[in-house]
Amino acid sequence: MGMVPLDNLAVGMVLAADVRDRTGRMLLGAGAPLTDKHLTIFRTWGVAEADIEGVDDGDAAPALPAEVDPAALAAAEEALRPLFRHANLEHPAMREILRLGALRKAIHGIP
Repeated sequence: MGMVPLDNLAVGMVLAADVRDRTGRMLLGAGAPLTDKHLTIFRTWGVAEADIEGVDDGDAAPALPAEVDPAALAAAEEALRPLFRHANLEHPAMREILRLGALRKAIHGIP
């Protein structure tokens, strides 16, 4: 199963695992198909991603803007990893911060 960022979730996708808010409160159970109302609730409660049935982790990666070279993005992420050495990159928020930082670094050519 694959973790899909909130912006890539679509109505009709089926959850592979329970969705919980930041405090651990269950918002929607595994096996439930997503509706517009669910997506609104996820945004309200700060859910960053959800585990979706039939999606591999590699498939769940957000699409890159056309101007970003995947090799430059990978190099930017590797350059930023030392700054995140004490961060828990298993946490969705920290993973997203690293991804956004690498994307910005790759797009703008920041050294």
